[in-house]
Amino acid sequence: MPLLTRMLNAPLSIDVRRGAIAALGDLLADRRIATEGRVAIAVGPGQGDQIADHVRPSLAACDVYRVAGGTVDAAVELAGKLRAGSYEAVVGIGGGRTIDATKYAATLSGIPMVSVATNLSHDGICSPVASLTHDNGKGSFGVVMPLAMIVDLDYVRAAPERLVRAGVGDVLSNFSAVEDWLLAAEQCGERVDRMALTVARTAAEALLHQPQSIESDRFLTVLAESLVLSGMSMAFAGDSRPASGGDHEILHAIDHLYPDTANHGELAGLGTAFCYHLRATHLGDGDGAERLAEILTCLGRHSLPRLPGDVGLSVEQFAEAVLYAPRTRPGRYTILEYLDLDKDETLKAVEQYVQAHGG
Repeated sequence: MPLLTRMLNAPLSIDVRRGAIAALGDLLADRRIATEGRVAIAVGPGQGDQIADHVRPSLAACDVYRVAGGTVDAAVELAGKLRAGSYEAVVGIGGGRTIDATKYAATLSGIPMVSVATNLSHDGICSPVASLTHDNGKGSFGVVMPLAMIVDLDYVRAAPERLVRAGVGDVLSNFSAVEDWLLAAEQCGERVDRMALTVARTAAEALLHQPQSIESDRFLTVLAESLVLSGMSMAFAGDSRPASGGDHEILHAIDHLYPDTANHGELAGLGTAFCYHLRATHLGDGDGAERLAEILTCLGRHSLPRLPGDVGLSVEQFAEAVLYAPRTRPGRYTILEYLDLDKDETLKAVEQYVQAHGG
């Protein structure tokens, strides 16, 4: 008998609204998450402690642990505490680094994780990937996707605006990632999961032409849901392919060569714009030129970096990062691997990009 359906991983609950954190106790009472209510809470710097204090009265038995940062060591340390405490589930409360560390710790411990996001800086809030720092730099690790997630817009509004805006850049990078996936299928025969591709692209399309910005609850809801869809697309695909292409290779190269230049979403947006510039100028892709204009307009609307200088990099430094980028994801085929530009060609491409869009 033919297979008529497929099973897709998805969270049990997604709650994006003002005051959503008040429902955490009821969510954790769901026996699909914790049968006896023994739950650990992992908090990071910022609003994590405040939220933990807010929800503690609604939880029957919980212990709070502080996550030192978004590092492998911090995640492994947390995992040891989770195993020692025989917890049924862990709640990660905080920004991207805290949630990534908690996802990795939950995976090592073999327990479900609930994500409570305090900002919308990237799609890690609901993805099967954790980006963590280790002795040799920064790496991406496969983890179990959060079993449920909460985004309380009241807490998002209290987060630094720069972090909230950054999520826009990460969602827009889906456009570039999808194009790279299709290119890899055409050039290398790579299998494309059309369901994952559709979800990733739909997430970006939902955000691209939104006229409002982070001052609007409506916009924040669209941004949060787009980040969730982006994370789910990776779960459907089984890896980060639908949300990470040449754009993310560039951001990882910048992270490696020039640490702390900018945050993940800001660099993802910049990398996306440059990759579309390459498509427009080297492939003669008219659709690519149109998409580039849309992406640059969207980045500008949300005060996100569009040029290397916006993140403090010179043309030469950005060109060096573009050259280094393919080394960050060996085996991943993108527009960068397809064009295989040498040093002079890369520098010329970056100069042309800056000259064309720097006005």
